[in-house]
Amino acid sequence: MLDHITFGTADFERAIAFYDQALVPLGITRLISVSAAQSGTVAYAGYGDTRPFFWIANGQATRGQFHVAFATSNRATVDAFYQAALAAGGQDNGAPGLRPHYHPDYYGAFVRDPEGHNIEAVCHAG
Repeated sequence: MLDHITFGTADFERAIAFYDQALVPLGITRLISVSAAQSGTVAYAGYGDTRPFFWIANGQATRGQFHVAFATSNRATVDAFYQAALAAGGQDNGAPGLRPHYHPDYYGAFVRDPEGHNIEAVCHAG
């Protein structure tokens, strides 16, 4: 079971601006902010939780393939995430739609964040 994830970014302020906007439709907001001058971390929580699960750290950018998928309860939220992520500067990596090769009700959208990481919102309900 996954408790939380942290990844590094080379452009801390750009990452914060992207995720602050892109995660709103998913009900995920910034809970913790430590300035880049101190240690440079931000943490996000959602769904009424007070315990953050998604962390971004300033400095050593995560290299290689990085993919994270956020679960949603409905397809409209997947669509809203996709639009918010594009408006925040993300790049299309797969428009909202069914991906029946995963399973018949897999509805997802994929964007690349400003550093190229593959960020997804997915709904498993039909």
